[in-house]
Amino acid sequence: MDAAEHLFAMSGFAGTGMRAIAEQAGVGQSLLHYHFGTKEQLFEAMFARRAVDWNRQRLQRLEALLAERKPKLEEILEILLRPTVELGRDGAKGSEHFARLILATALGHDDRDRNLIKKYYDSFARRLIAVLRDCLSGISQQDAVWGYLFAMGVGITMMAPNDRANVLSDGLCDDSNAEDVLAHVVEFAAAGLRRLASKKADRRGGAVGGRDSARKRAKRVRTA
Repeated sequence: MDAAEHLFAMSGFAGTGMRAIAEQAGVGQSLLHYHFGTKEQLFEAMFARRAVDWNRQRLQRLEALLAERKPKLEEILEILLRPTVELGRDGAKGSEHFARLILATALGHDDRDRNLIKKYYDSFARRLIAVLRDCLSGISQQDAVWGYLFAMGVGITMMAPNDRANVLSDGLCDDSNAEDVLAHVVEFAAAGLRRLASKKADRRGGAVGGRDSARKRAKRVRTA
């Protein structure tokens, strides 16, 4: 599994062969076919190993928190984003390779990639979106889904350190510090979700003051 994860991350699915994985793992290629069948089945087993564990941890933490009280938005987002940010920086577990794989799979357009994301992530995603809607009064289903996807997009992008934050900030930012990265990602995602939730109030205000707003716009045009 570790050998497959490393090689798939470095060379992609198409660029990685069963023979190379067997050589890296120090086993016979026939053993891979015996246990996993095809390269597609090996890839799924390798992908599921971390995906299932991460989402199990997330769901357990989420349900435990919900059993105690109504959670804050930042707490929900921390549960969602911690595995990606934290484990991507744990070199001892080798999960930095999975950072590349999950990003490539999430952005993939072929049936294999879409089916893997659907099979291993959709159930938890739907549960979390429902919790977000309960937490943010007024947010629509559409905006809750967009908010979830945007939050995950940021989390996946920041999953593994690449020193870019350090370069762009001239040393002020350290993307190797999981807690610092997590705090900033959660703060950013929470602000975006709250803004999406406020759209309903904005629409109500626009309906009441629509005529005045139109008059102000017309006045600005005449003045210009």
